[in-house]
Amino acid sequence: MTLGECCEWLRCCGRGEPRPRTVWLGHPEKRDQRYPRNVINNQKYNFFTFLPGGFVLAVTVIREAVEEIRCYVRDREVNCQVYSRLTVRGTVKVKSSNIQVGDLLIVEKNQRVPADMIFLRTSEKNGSCFLRTDQLDGETDWKLRLPVACTQRLPTAADLLQIRSYVYAEEPNIDIHNFVGTFTREDSDPPISESLSIENTLWAGTVIASGTVVGVVLYTGRELRSVMNTSNPRSKIGLFDLEVNCLTKILFGALVVVSLVMVALQHFAGRWYLQTIRFLLLFSNIIPISLRVNLDMGKIVYSWVIRRDSKIPGTVVRSSTIPEQLGRISYLLTDKTGTLTQNEMVFKRLHLGTVAYGLDSMDEVQSHIFSIYTQQSQDPPAQKGPTLTTKVRRTMSSRVHEAVKAIALCHNVTPVYESNGVTDQAEAEKQYEDSCRVYQASSPDEVALVQWTESVGLTLVGRDQSSMQLRTPGDQILNFTILQIFPFTYESKRMGIIVRDESTGEITFYMKGADVVMAGIVQYNDWLEEECGNMAREGLRVLVVAKKSLAEEQYQDFEARYVQAKLSVHDRSLKVATVIESLEMEMELLCLTGVEDQLQADVRPTLETLRNAGIKVWMLTGDKLETATCTAKNAHLVTRNQDIHVFRLVTNRSEAHLELNAFRRKHDCALVISGDSLEVCLKYYEYEFMELACQCPAVVCCRCTPTQKAQIVRLLQERTGKLTCAVGDGGNDVSMIQESDCGVGVEGKEGKQASLAADFSVTQFKHLGRLLMVHGRNSYKRSAALSQFVIHRSLCISTMQAVFSSVFYFASVPLYQGFLIIGYSTIYTMFPVFSLVLDKDVKSEVAMLYPELYKDLLKGRPLSYKTFLIWVLISIYQGSTIMYGALLLFESEFVHIVAISFTSLILTELLMVALTIQTWHWLMTVAELLSLACYIASLVFLHEFIDVYFIATLSFLWKVSVITLVSCLPLYVLKYLRRRFSPPSYSKLTS
Repeated sequence: MTLGECCEWLRCCGRGEPRPRTVWLGHPEKRDQRYPRNVINNQKYNFFTFLPGGFVLAVTVIREAVEEIRCYVRDREVNCQVYSRLTVRGTVKVKSSNIQVGDLLIVEKNQRVPADMIFLRTSEKNGSCFLRTDQLDGETDWKLRLPVACTQRLPTAADLLQIRSYVYAEEPNIDIHNFVGTFTREDSDPPISESLSIENTLWAGTVIASGTVVGVVLYTGRELRSVMNTSNPRSKIGLFDLEVNCLTKILFGALVVVSLVMVALQHFAGRWYLQTIRFLLLFSNIIPISLRVNLDMGKIVYSWVIRRDSKIPGTVVRSSTIPEQLGRISYLLTDKTGTLTQNEMVFKRLHLGTVAYGLDSMDEVQSHIFSIYTQQSQDPPAQKGPTLTTKVRRTMSSRVHEAVKAIALCHNVTPVYESNGVTDQAEAEKQYEDSCRVYQASSPDEVALVQWTESVGLTLVGRDQSSMQLRTPGDQILNFTILQIFPFTYESKRMGIIVRDESTGEITFYMKGADVVMAGIVQYNDWLEEECGNMAREGLRVLVVAKKSLAEEQYQDFEARYVQAKLSVHDRSLKVATVIESLEMEMELLCLTGVEDQLQADVRPTLETLRNAGIKVWMLTGDKLETATCTAKNAHLVTRNQDIHVFRLVTNRSEAHLELNAFRRKHDCALVISGDSLEVCLKYYEYEFMELACQCPAVVCCRCTPTQKAQIVRLLQERTGKLTCAVGDGGNDVSMIQESDCGVGVEGKEGKQASLAADFSVTQFKHLGRLLMVHGRNSYKRSAALSQFVIHRSLCISTMQAVFSSVFYFASVPLYQGFLIIGYSTIYTMFPVFSLVLDKDVKSEVAMLYPELYKDLLKGRPLSYKTFLIWVLISIYQGSTIMYGALLLFESEFVHIVAISFTSLILTELLMVALTIQTWHWLMTVAELLSLACYIASLVFLHEFIDVYFIATLSFLWKVSVITLVSCLPLYVLKYLRRRFSPPSYSKLTS
């Protein structure tokens, strides 16, 4: 056969068997057969052949568009919120997006603060307001904020526009815990200047919890504290998709090589470059265009399965592009407050040095308090307050009383009285009704301490900026004037308060803080260090409580120096701390308190499951070092047989170098480090620190800013190349969640900001185990099988085309045309191949019981160059077998080669799907039978490509059966032998 004869056959074989014809002149009605229409068609596609290709692109575009539209709608809701602005013409409404620096805004109760502001006025009678900051710093407890004193004294809010005043504010920065500024009023005589601190600020993203406030806008837009602490959202591309893209590039290279080889075998004759282009188009099936649409549809199925899982109710998939990431997590970075813990502190221990009281002996403490105030009530009226404190030899009752009173006074807690949902502080305080009282504070352990003092008889019933009221067991009200408050800071690790007892006039300085700083402040004792260690080993958060009596002259001298230091613009913090430290000497040690944060349900087994799965857990929290360490112990993030290395505070390069060397000598040791020390280490020794930290079984980073959390995630990705998963529940976790390869938000007390920004949202931390072990594992393994099978499907038909062209003098003529080539990757094989998204190797219960199965996926074996090469070899073998078998068995019926080879190809694909499936689902069976039925039914309509009469013969059936058997049987045998002599790790668990 000559090349011309071959090409003539090729042009005809795809259109059915050509027949001789008799044509009647002028009588078209006498035609004895159908002929093609006399139209010229140079188009590459028609409507039906273009639809599959357009569908591939449309699926991806529509999915991305839907997710982007959702983000736009959420942003628009926030930007369109309406606020009231004070102007010379009165109050006007303004959208959040139109607020400018210098505007005077009125923010109502339960309204979000739209910009960073200085607090000027409040409608509350006590001259302060509470702020919910859960979406900013992750803490659910309310913060007390104070207005500028001179603006609060103005008769009305409108008077703010009548005075000449300005605010000096520091440059915008990311520090949400500190602020330095001054408020100056020039039209008073003399001019008034007040220092501004964090207590006078209202940061954007917080919510007003009480009253109506007026503030002046300082920062807007990208200069907001909350925005500067949030990284820009990025479009996440999964590692699995990148690996598939890499394989696609290899296939493209193979396409070019095969095309050039074909032209080379023609000795680059004639216009060889045009022949190269023809071959590129002819073998374009090597690149599976349907791969992307199959994977995208698979991701949609995985998302649907996750949402429908009754064992993790409320789980939401917000990013359907990366479900496979869940199956390959190496590092889990989690927040503490609200994620691992419930943020509910419980008082556990009171230690007085010689005696300790636990939960089972709190009735003794109550009896001591009762006896003290019973004795006081029997004293003459002139003697108010406890008199036993002046005795040289104190009784146990007086010691307990002094400790309890110190705990009841040394805090920043405010009792709030609510009735029928409406706060009525003044009226409720008259009665001090216990049922209406709620404690609010910036720290949950402070609330726990005050609740405990109430349980033993000394109740905090009232508080404003300048006074505090306690109620005794005998319903007597003790009044105290608040002279000064020194809030807790991370640098000081302590808080203090100076109060005056109105009944006696005594001035007392109370202080509580961490043992590491209080040990140098209190008088010498021989039990503090030992007992603090004992309580810390029990997982308790330990606070040391002390006091110091001050003479009137001593306090007046202190106050003068303190006010002067607070007015300083430069080095204000240092000057204020120096003045306070002048009082912190030789204080009397009263007691130790121990509180415990309650863990979320099933946190310990979940963390154990993650560890057994080969996932390292890092805890990144904005909380204090002591609290973070205690939580790590309670949650068993650090096991009992592991040591903990607390990285001491370093401020410069040399200190960091020494501490890193000390840490390097530790082995199998968990690391606890503060955000400040972390920043110094990363500045000078980034590589060395990350190398050491990655070797640790667990890492705890405390006092982390949102920016630092995101930085740690980014460094882990860069240094290890492993996948990270970030879990959090507050607005301060958004940066970390968005930076990670897979972000999970927990819907909890801290709102929904984290869950809305996350890729996946769960209602409880314990659901994370099933999300990773079951759904993550299944998604990755299913997508790996699906992608490789789609590649196999494309390579099979491409191999057949290559064999066909080689046999017939390297002709660049297609083997299959029109609907055959379209139907092959759609209705004939699409459903069985896509049904692989329902496959699973083990039951979900087994995957949860043996998390070690997850560890096998971390090496990426389900989709690797090795498995890709195996599938390429299978494709070449099967494609060659089918094509050569069809050429060998066609005998004299040359035009029937299309019917034999195409039918064998379809049957081979269906059998290969059956070979790949590990656990049959009823939909898989339906897909197989439906595809086979569609092919058989369509043969009636394919007379243009296949001889309908021939496919009904016995010759056709036995030839197709033999070719299909030869192409598939060896693979079934190899699969049996592999399972018999080298079974996979999961096979023993499925029996």
